[in-house]
Formats: sequence, C-alpha cells, structure tokens
Amino acid sequence: MTSTAQQLADRYAAVWNEPDPVARRDAIEQLWVPDGLHGVSTRQARGYAALEERITGAYNSNVRDAGHWFRAVANAQGLRDVVTFNWEMVRPATGEVLAVGLEFLQVDADGRIVTDYQFIVA
Repeated sequence: MTSTAQQLADRYAAVWNEPDPVARRDAIEQLWVPDGLHGVSTRQARGYAALEERITGAYNSNVRDAGHWFRAVANAQGLRDVVTFNWEMVRPATGEVLAVGLEFLQVDADGRIVTDYQFIVA
C-alpha cells in the first residue's frame, strides 16, 4: 500500500497546484467521495462545491498570487483505510520550505478520500 499511498499523496498535492478550474474540479471528484470532508484548524469543507471553494482559495492565495508550490513528501504510509503523509509549501526559485503539513486521510474501498484532516506543523 505504500506506493499506492504515495500516489494518492502526490495526486492530493497536485490538486492544490492545479491552475485550470475544470481540471481542478475533475481532480477533486476523483480524489474525494461526493460528501468528503476536509478539515483544517477551525475550517471545514464538505462536498465537492465546498472542497472546490477551499482548494481554489488556497490555490489563488498561495500558488497563483504568491508563486509558491505544494508537494507531497515521499513518506506516505497506508494502514487499512488510513493514509498519512507530509506536504510542503515551497518557493520554487530557491526550494525554500515555507510551510509543512501533515495529512490524515480516511479512504473508502476504492481509495477515495472520505475524511481529510490537515494539520499545519511548521
């Protein structure tokens, strides 16, 4: 499951960098179940429309406007229906890591995200 977990982590990070709104929406629908939940701090998004709004907002402020990039760290692990991994927000020109997060994903039998808990760790 480690390679599958890493593939999910890489696809997850990619959706936050996706500039095309249609491709972003398609990626959201491929990654999450229809009523999937994303929670971070005091915010939560449930369902495709709310997920799209959350991810688009993060894309607009962090990627489009600030020029940063998200990437999954190569440490994804899967155990039963849970996948964990770290991600980094980096400055592409220098490789400087600006933020680090931990994702805790509960997935269904098809590997789609049911619950996504995001922790900012640095």
